[in-house]
Amino acid sequence: MGVHKVSCRFAGIAGGVLSVMLGSVAPAMAGSDVDRLSVSAGWFDIFDDQDSAEFRLEYRFGKTFLGFIKPWVGAEANLDGGLYGGGGVLVDIRLGNRIVVTPSFGVGLYSDGNSKNLGNTVGFRSQIEIGYQFDNQSRVSLGLSHTSNAHLNDNNPGVEVAMIYYHIPVAALFGK
Repeated sequence: MGVHKVSCRFAGIAGGVLSVMLGSVAPAMAGSDVDRLSVSAGWFDIFDDQDSAEFRLEYRFGKTFLGFIKPWVGAEANLDGGLYGGGGVLVDIRLGNRIVVTPSFGVGLYSDGNSKNLGNTVGFRSQIEIGYQFDNQSRVSLGLSHTSNAHLNDNNPGVEVAMIYYHIPVAALFGK
């Protein structure tokens, strides 16, 4: 089975699990949160042969809409010149006081530089994270994302990225 088929199956299973989780833990997602600046480092193209280090900077809004959905915007770059900038939505699902599971989805623009050709400038990113929230509302999390052009083009190899994030409350950056 090819990596693309595995990625598609992973996305389908993750979507099904997310649907069940959203239906069963909606009260744990309600309410606004703090804005966070998220920085991360990780491994680009973990399941293929064009791997590289990757770095991300994201702004995650704390204010929710529809009671639990939050927007995000961000940029990412790998050491082979691949660049992605985009935005989307995320949901923080709290499992107790400390553990937070965060599925997200976004769309953006990708330039491959000398990195993996994803077949189109438009790229869709889905991601799942599991994190630990500290008393000061900062978080550390591990994430796995998949970015592809969603078959806007016949060439749609997709890429998976494993990341470690540190999420800093914006107010803490300004001494509040």
